[in-house]
Amino acid sequence: MIKVGVIGIGVVGTSVVNILNDNKDIITARAGVEIIVKSGVVRNLNKDRGLDIALTTDVNDILNDPEIDIVVELMGGVDEPFKVVKTALENNKAVVTANKALLAYHRYELQDIAKDLAFEYEASVAGGIPIINALRDGLSANHIESIQGIMNGTCNYMLTKMINEGVDFDVILKEAQELGYAEADPTFDIGGFDAAHKLLILGSIAYGIDAKPEDILIEGIQKITQDDIAFAKEFGYSIKLLGIAKRDKDEVELRVHACLIKQEEMIAKIDGVMNGVSVVGDKVGETLYYGPGAGGDATASAVVANIIDIARSGKRSPMLGFDKPLERAKKLKSRDEIVSKYYFRIKVADKPGVLAKIAQTFGDFDISIETMLQRTVDDTSANLLILTHSAVEKNIQAMLQEIQSFDFVLEETSLIRVV
Repeated sequence: MIKVGVIGIGVVGTSVVNILNDNKDIITARAGVEIIVKSGVVRNLNKDRGLDIALTTDVNDILNDPEIDIVVELMGGVDEPFKVVKTALENNKAVVTANKALLAYHRYELQDIAKDLAFEYEASVAGGIPIINALRDGLSANHIESIQGIMNGTCNYMLTKMINEGVDFDVILKEAQELGYAEADPTFDIGGFDAAHKLLILGSIAYGIDAKPEDILIEGIQKITQDDIAFAKEFGYSIKLLGIAKRDKDEVELRVHACLIKQEEMIAKIDGVMNGVSVVGDKVGETLYYGPGAGGDATASAVVANIIDIARSGKRSPMLGFDKPLERAKKLKSRDEIVSKYYFRIKVADKPGVLAKIAQTFGDFDISIETMLQRTVDDTSANLLILTHSAVEKNIQAMLQEIQSFDFVLEETSLIRVV
């Protein structure tokens, strides 16, 4: 018998307990041993959760219980979960977590602490999609050329509604909050930070790159308007918030931002709250992983799968997919050196000479224009919609700073990179 302690009995924690109970027969058959939840940690003992397990408010009741074999950490946050997980490992307990923020900051430290103990975290990226095991095990014979992922269902839902129904950003954000897809403070989702934490985990497995959120380019979807969507449609693009990891010789690009992506691409077809991750291996080519990226049962499904893996074999596989850090020497490519095509929306005063000055400024910074459209806003202003050929990020940012200094530019210029 394997005994489990769950730290954090919220939506996902409750689903973990229920799945282990509801599907007990098939789980026991697949694991080869009975798995039971002995106890759980909650903040409030007075709240009825409808669970038939012992509950406590003290994490030490689980961490110091010699009968508990596996600790499931579902607390959320970074600092306190790190202390809890570290203690669990030091007490010789296997760990399963769904905490992407914890891993975004402490994955290498935890790998070093875990040593020969099982440490699993499938649910930390893309909910119920088994992308961690796919990268770490199924594609382990490949050099990973690139990863492109829709890893935040809130942003994907909002962009899908904006594209398909013509809804403005502020309207769909309010709807997403009412439906429970977005938090009261949605910054973590719409600002790209949630997706960035997940990308960093995948980047470590694929490339051995050790980076923190502060080290990479992170942008959200707050500035996208119906003008941008109309341009995208006219030229055969969709708009998605993507996490991108890409190998370039001995460097790795890691970035999260809104992208214009051709409508025929597989990942462009993933709509609503669903997640999808495209992985290109040097031998297998492109593979696509699709499914629910959040929700109690979907996320708990991945947690329970990790528990079964540990119970089934008891053997330890490298947490990040490799014992020898051969690839950790890969460097993080500077965001200034990223090369991409770019789309701009520049709101300007509608008067003679403006177009010529904008075009000249692009040329001054070695940025070649592929397409330029002008869309009237009112009697005195217009939006310039510009698509460039490939350019270097540092030139783009320098040019943007120059353009914003012009008195005929009426608001902050919007930029979307093209994949």
